[in-house]
Amino acid sequence: MNFQNINIVEIAAIAMFFIGFYGLITKKNIIKSIAAIIVIEIAVVVFYLSLNFRPGVSPPIGTELLNVADPLPQALVITAIIIGVTVSAVNLTMLVSLYRQSGTTDWDTVFSKKHKISGDEHYYDDDLDEEGY
Repeated sequence: MNFQNINIVEIAAIAMFFIGFYGLITKKNIIKSIAAIIVIEIAVVVFYLSLNFRPGVSPPIGTELLNVADPLPQALVITAIIIGVTVSAVNLTMLVSLYRQSGTTDWDTVFSKKHKISGDEHYYDDDLDEEGY
């Protein structure tokens, strides 16, 4: 692999992605998990933008089309931004509904309340047999 063409923005985007992934797998609070998903989405958008960046390139507008940027990655990034905002809105809407039902934003508390209601006492037990009983 040739690492000479990697710029600082690509490295920052990769670091942002792994920071968001770390937050996603380690945080017990649902709000922090949603924020980590948003960080991951932003990191992907920044990475896509940094891959297509070339100095001295103009947007493909007008009649002089000598040194223009490719519009396809720009369209894909706009689509990714719209999908990211939509996913964030749905996540927050589901969080409000879950909070109204359970009264908490902690993953463990929500799971324990759900399994107490459903009567599943063996949810966290490690001594289950092959059939799950």
